[in-house]
Amino acid sequence: MCWDCEHPASRMDDHLATLRRCIDARGWAVQVMERDRAHPPWAYTVGLTLLGLPELVVTGMPVLQAGRLLDETAEHLTHSCVPSPGRRFALADGPLLEVVRVARPWAHLLVSARLFGEGIEALQLVHADESGTWPWDKAYEGVRGGQPVLGVRASPPSG
Repeated sequence: MCWDCEHPASRMDDHLATLRRCIDARGWAVQVMERDRAHPPWAYTVGLTLLGLPELVVTGMPVLQAGRLLDETAEHLTHSCVPSPGRRFALADGPLLEVVRVARPWAHLLVSARLFGEGIEALQLVHADESGTWPWDKAYEGVRGGQPVLGVRASPPSG
């Protein structure tokens, strides 16, 4: 058996120490999960809680793209107001997004919950596909495994 397999707690402690250094330097870090067989990739922030902000999560988007999106959105949130669930917006050169409140952030953002407790709050940035279709629409054509929505969608925006 390898050292990492025999000492999983040490490996996690090292990972958490790296994230803490990133959070200390920047205010947040991004935790990514690569695609796992049929499960889509996903990514989330770790550390926005310390700034009094909800953590952010993106599912069903390639991890490099998701990381850039989360970094851009987190940076924007540190200088602006938190978008309310149901709000749609797009960042420069990014997809159309809709904000969904994550129902059980502690169950999905495990590293954030481990560092800051199960009382964390989170918002999911749900993204439309290239044709502007959402994961709750029949015609949605996202990545393999789809785009899991981790909360209940707010009332659709009017107009």
